[in-house]
Formats: sequence, C-alpha cells, structure tokens
Amino acid sequence: MVAFGKKLKESQIQEWQGYYINYKFLKKKVNRYAQQLEVGAQDHRYVLKDFSRMLDSQIEKIVLFLLEQQGQLASRLSDLREQHDEILQQTDGAKISELQEAYRGVGHDLLRLLFFVEMNATGLRKILKKFDKRFGYRFTNYYVKTRANHPYSQLRQVFKHVGFGAVVGAISRNLADLQDHQGNYVSIYDQPALSHPDPVVYSIKAAVNRLSNSTNFLEFLGKHAFIMQDDLPTPSEEDVVEERYHFMSLLLNLVSTFLYMVNTYIIVPTADDYSLSLGAAATVCGVVIGSMAVAQVFSSVYFSAWSNRSYLRPLIFSSVVLLIGNTLYALAYDLNSIAVLLVGRLFCGLGSARAVNRRYISDCVPHKLRMWASAGFVTASALGMACGPALACLFQTNFKIYKLTFNEDTLPGWVMALSWLFYLLWLWICFQEPPQEIKENMLPQEVHSGSSVNYAVENGYTQPLLLNMEAKQQGQNEDAECDDGEEDSCEKTHKPVTSIVSAYRLLTPSVKVQLFVYFMLKYAMEILLAEASVITAYYFIWSTSSVAIFLACLGLTVLPVNIVVGTYISNMFEERQVLLASEIMVLIGILLSFHIGIPYSVPQYVGSALITFVSAEVLEGVNLSLLSRVMSSRLSRGTYNGGLLSTEAGTLARVIADGTITLSGYLGVSRLLNTTLVPSLFICISSIIATCFTYNALY
Repeated sequence: MVAFGKKLKESQIQEWQGYYINYKFLKKKVNRYAQQLEVGAQDHRYVLKDFSRMLDSQIEKIVLFLLEQQGQLASRLSDLREQHDEILQQTDGAKISELQEAYRGVGHDLLRLLFFVEMNATGLRKILKKFDKRFGYRFTNYYVKTRANHPYSQLRQVFKHVGFGAVVGAISRNLADLQDHQGNYVSIYDQPALSHPDPVVYSIKAAVNRLSNSTNFLEFLGKHAFIMQDDLPTPSEEDVVEERYHFMSLLLNLVSTFLYMVNTYIIVPTADDYSLSLGAAATVCGVVIGSMAVAQVFSSVYFSAWSNRSYLRPLIFSSVVLLIGNTLYALAYDLNSIAVLLVGRLFCGLGSARAVNRRYISDCVPHKLRMWASAGFVTASALGMACGPALACLFQTNFKIYKLTFNEDTLPGWVMALSWLFYLLWLWICFQEPPQEIKENMLPQEVHSGSSVNYAVENGYTQPLLLNMEAKQQGQNEDAECDDGEEDSCEKTHKPVTSIVSAYRLLTPSVKVQLFVYFMLKYAMEILLAEASVITAYYFIWSTSSVAIFLACLGLTVLPVNIVVGTYISNMFEERQVLLASEIMVLIGILLSFHIGIPYSVPQYVGSALITFVSAEVLEGVNLSLLSRVMSSRLSRGTYNGGLLSTEAGTLARVIADGTITLSGYLGVSRLLNTTLVPSLFICISSIIATCFTYNALY
C-alpha cells in the first residue's frame, strides 16, 4: 500500500477532500473548548455533547460517501460480470486480457477507497487521543462503546468494513477465473491458495490487513490491559514484529510466568512449619516468603535492562538461578540451617523473569494477538497462584533417599527444582531469539514510520486530515505539544526514558495515586496470604492440607472475577467508580478481619478473607487498566517502563508486608492478626482519600 500511496495523484485526493474527517477543524475546536472551560464560558457536559455531535456528523459523512463509492464499484463489477460470461464462451485471448485489466482497474479504485478509510481511521484515533489528553476525560472509551454497540452504528459500518469483503471476493474470484492454467479455469473456492495470484489481489489483502490494524483499537479499548501497550503500530513496525513473533517462544514465556507463580505460593502453606523445624519462630515465615520479594525488587531492574539486548539469555539465567534456589531451599532441612533456607529463597527472587515475560509480549507479539497474549499472561499467573498451594497439599509424605529428606517441607523445593530443570532443557531446544538487527531497529521505525498513511500526510495529500508534519507529530505525541519546526523535540518524546529519575518525572499525580493503590492492594493481599498458615493454625488448628485448599480456592477466584469485571461490570460503570467501590470493599474486608471481643470464628475469617481478596482482584484489574491509559507513552518501552514501575510497587508492598508479619511476631501469635491488620487499614484509608482527590482526573 506504500507504493499505491506514492502513486496517488493530488488531483484524485482533492476529488474526495470534502469527505475526509476534518482533523484541523476538530483540533481547533478542542483548543477552543479548553479556553472556554478555563474562563467558565462552557461546562463539561456541553463540551462532551457538542464534540460527540460533531464527530457523529463527520462519521456520517464518511459512511454515506463509502456507501456511494461501494455502490459504484458494485455496479462496475456487475457490468464486468456480463462481459465475463460472454468472453468465456468465445475464449478470445485479447478480450480476456482487456477484462483482466478492467478488473485490476476496479481493484486499484478499491485500494483508493481502503486508503481513504485508513486515513480517516487514523484521524479519528488521533483526535480522540488528543481530546482525552487535553481534558483528562475517558471520552474515547465512552464514544466507542456507545456508538459501536448501537444497532444502527455508523461507526461499526465503517470500521468493520464488511462491504469491502464482498468487493475483494468478486475481484479475486474473477481474476482467478480468467487465469489460464493450460486451458483449465480455476476457481478460488476449489483452490483457495493459487500459486500465482494477481499482484493487485496481494495489494488489496495487504491494505485490508493494515486497515484492520488501524481499527482494532475500537475493539481493544473496552478490554482491560494487563501489559503496557504501546501506541498502535504502523504497518512497517507491525511487519517487523511479525518477523519477531514465534509461537513456541511465546508459550515458553507463559510457562515461565506460570512456574514462577507456582514457585512463589507453593511454600506458603508450609513456611511456618519449616521455620519451626529449623528452630525459628513460626512468624519467621514472613521473612522466608518475603525474602523472595526482596530479591525481586532488584532482579526486575536488571532483567528489564537485559531484555533490551536479549530474551533467551535472561530466561536461561533465570531458570538456572531458580534451579539453584529451590535446591538450596530443599537442602536447608537436612543441613538444619535457616540461613540456607533464606539464601535459597533469595536466589528464587533473583530469578524472577516476569519483566522479560511482559517485555516479550509487548515487543514480539503482533498487535492483533497481543490482547490474547496478555490474557494468557494473566491466566498463567492466576493458575500458578492457585496451583502452588494446591500442590503443597499433595506432599503429605515423609521418606529419605540416602541422606536427603523428602517431606511436606522439602518437597516443594525438590519439585520446583525438577520443574525448572525440565523447563531449562525445553527453553534451550525450542526458544527462538528474535533477530538482533531487527531488535535494534525497532525504535527508529517507531519514530519514523513508513506507512502509506504517513507518506500521504507528509506529502500534503489529505489536508483536511493532517495539514503538515507538525500536525502529524502532535497527533502521535501524547506527552508534549510541539511548536512549529520543533521536530527533534517531538521525536525525543517518543524515546524511552533512560533513568529512574526521568521515569519519576513523567509520573503525574493521578499515576502516582494509581501506583499507591496498586501498592495498597498488594500489601493487603500479601498480609492475608502470607500469615494464613499461622493464623489458621492458632485460631482453628487447621492442618497444612486445609490451609493449602483454602489458599487454592482463593486463587481460583482470580479468573472468574476478571471475566465478570471485564464482561459486565466495566460496561455498566466507569472504571473510576469500580476503582473507588473496590477500595471501599477492601476496607470493609479488612475491618471484618479484626478480632475484637467475640471469639474468632471460621465463617468470620473465611468471609472477610474472601471479601478482601476478591475486592483486591477487582481493584487490580481496574487499576492496571487505568495505569496503562494514564501513563506516558514514553514508559511503554525501554528499561524503566510502566510495567517495571508497577511491578516494583507491588514487590515493595510484599516486602513490607512480609516484614510486618515477622516484626509483629515478636508481640506473640495472639496479637499477630490485629497488629498486621492495622497498617493495612491505614494504607487502605489513605489510598481511598488519595483516589477521591484525583477522582476527576480519572474520567
């Protein structure tokens, strides 16, 4: 389609000039709205209503023009169909060639129409992003949901581009029929993959694919984003990502995610017993569990930096370190050393490659598959979280092989060491490292895209859409307004940040609050999970199997909760409303967990734990969705990316929570529950207050 864009004559574009979305006019309206709101001349409700009306009018103009042009193409194809039938009976070679050229002419006109739609899709995307960025509204999500789901949706008629499929099919089939294969005329329905399809069909298919890439954001906006998403890819950038994509490598990253989550939670039911068997207090389980998180604070940074150069090597290093760490964890029992136990867990934390797993999905998975890969990442994490405690309840045995003890305390380490060994062999055999030269060229292609749309824009073909290069960069840049001639400044804002200080400077107050909310929910969840074995043993005399089943049941709620939130709740309420309601529910769960006065019962503990955990899961989904939307685009790539920042916030919360459990243990197990819940209560109230202060910025 790039070649086609270069061949477009300015006179042809000028012919359709009045039917393009008027980006310059809409951009001026956005600036005017901002001025009116500053002086109080208009209110927010009027701005939303008026801007929606103008967009509806622009889209209606596009739709009606598309229908008119599709009708003309259909009429031409109908006339050619009659000639086709007559010529096939005569088998006149010269006339067949003329008819083929006629079909190719229709194909080129269809390319013009596809180019027209892609230009308008780009313009619509940019003006919606500009409106959201300027006012901090959630207008794009509202507009897409209300327009795309309506039975008379004009937006859906444009971007689903169903009518194009019929035209493409007619051109492809008839050109295939006219191809002479030794006197036999071949139908595309008999042989879908012809050995020599017509070049114009190749061009049309490529154009349709690029158009899909330009409009898939309409379907994606209503989904929760768990991987930091970059801006929509340009065609040339997406081609590069296609070269990097390898299904088995993606699967290996998801398996790594699953195994690491199993590794994290498999020891939770038995950590207190293991500590006691080594001569330490039961509450030292907080240090045992938390030591892994302490190491992860540092490993996330170097793994994120390492993933700039390679994916295979950090994954191999991760597997080896986790193999060593789990082996040390298992050997600590026979060595009777709490130090070896802690070192083993530290090694496990140093092997945390979740930053690499996230980075692989965002960099090496095509945009059309990224949502599914992100869902796979969440699913793998949830299953690992549930399977860890479930596996622990299966290890109720005790035997020795030579001088090595295998019991409920050591088997989690041995099983995970064996699992990482098998994974390491699988990784070495099947993982395919993305080409290094492609990896190095990704950023320039991101800044200097070579799509046909940008080519046409740069050459002034569609003045109503984007008048010049400065306007093009304003539309693409989310983080800075570029003055005329400041191209270098604009390109600089696309580059990833190179230090933690630079990353911090890009955090707006609303982003800082969302990171604090993420910290709060991870802290509350870690307190609940890490001290479960100690609390239930003290109050209810639960066995290890009972604790493991309880934690596994909690983990199994993750997927159903995310499905309900993503399918129903997010369509009924605004994300900021769900966010605040979830925080309040977490607060209620924490309050119900306190042991005050009356005897502590199983229904009270299980009920409050379920409220806290499920509410925190709902909160996490909404929180990550808001973070991916309000974070700067410069934090979507590089070492210090948004995913790393959120991971560090969550990991730091786990470290502090596990430290709180251990320190509270010095006051006695009888006071452990209330002592650890007080900080959770304080942090939760603080996050609710902070959310209320930034509530309007989350629209």
